[in-house]
Amino acid sequence: MHESRTGRQVTLRHRDHEAVVVELGAALRHYAVGRRLVLDGFAPDDRITGGRGQILVPWPNRIADGRYRWDGRDHQLPLTEPENGNAIHGLLRWTSWRVVEAQNDRAVLDTPLWPQPGYPFHLRVRAEYTLGDGGLDVTVTARNVGTGAAPYGVGQHPYFVVGTAVVDDALLTVPARTRLRTDDRGLPVAAEPVAGTPYDFRAPRALGTQRLDTPFGGLDRDLHGRAAVRLTHSSGAWGTDVWLGEGVEHVQLYTGDTLPEGERRRAVAIEPMSCPPDAFRSGTGLVALGPGEEHTLRWGITPWQE
Repeated sequence: MHESRTGRQVTLRHRDHEAVVVELGAALRHYAVGRRLVLDGFAPDDRITGGRGQILVPWPNRIADGRYRWDGRDHQLPLTEPENGNAIHGLLRWTSWRVVEAQNDRAVLDTPLWPQPGYPFHLRVRAEYTLGDGGLDVTVTARNVGTGAAPYGVGQHPYFVVGTAVVDDALLTVPARTRLRTDDRGLPVAAEPVAGTPYDFRAPRALGTQRLDTPFGGLDRDLHGRAAVRLTHSSGAWGTDVWLGEGVEHVQLYTGDTLPEGERRRAVAIEPMSCPPDAFRSGTGLVALGPGEEHTLRWGITPWQE
């Protein structure tokens, strides 16, 4: 009996919406509305590249040198981005999550994050995916089941397509007042206002040839506490909103220019994050998750058509 390289495939359906979540890392593999692809995902037997759809726990993005200090002690994480000397995207991407609920329009997966070298803290993490009239809602909740406070951050790494071979003609809207300037290792140098710079996407405009691997902050939210990044087809007739809700304080935009040939600039990664890169070292946006405490990150995908 064949077993997929990404584990059990959980398919969700609601009207003409279809999403697939996989056992490996509880990653979001696929999302489409009718014949229209929303995500640049992966096949069940593909090796996941570029972080596609993966949940990033207990930190999103990068930690310089994989080294940080917490509660008076120094910790060293494995360097999972060795070319830049960073620890990247957490510890649960390549673990098997347990499917605890699988309905037609809803899936729940969970996993322990065991104490280990570099991260001697004990968490329980739960991911919930729900399809409805408004699209796909995602909730990632971590609970500290250990005895001491744990440093914590979370994010997710989906890639979005707009129906063309490359994203250059797509219109992008990002309701962010600041961006983090980063160095050649992808680490933050300084926060800067976007006004008057090529990083100001508060009004929709075409991406063109602009390269993004950029964290944004200062999110402007609606009356419901949500910010929405919008990716629109060049016709203006349809697109996708990625809404950022509870626990999301930053968003990373990545145009895939450093991906392998054939994957570059065919989608835009829109990554909700609770904290910016290198938060374990800077402390910016870092959560001190006490024993018994929980942290929740909520975001979602709303495909639309005029």
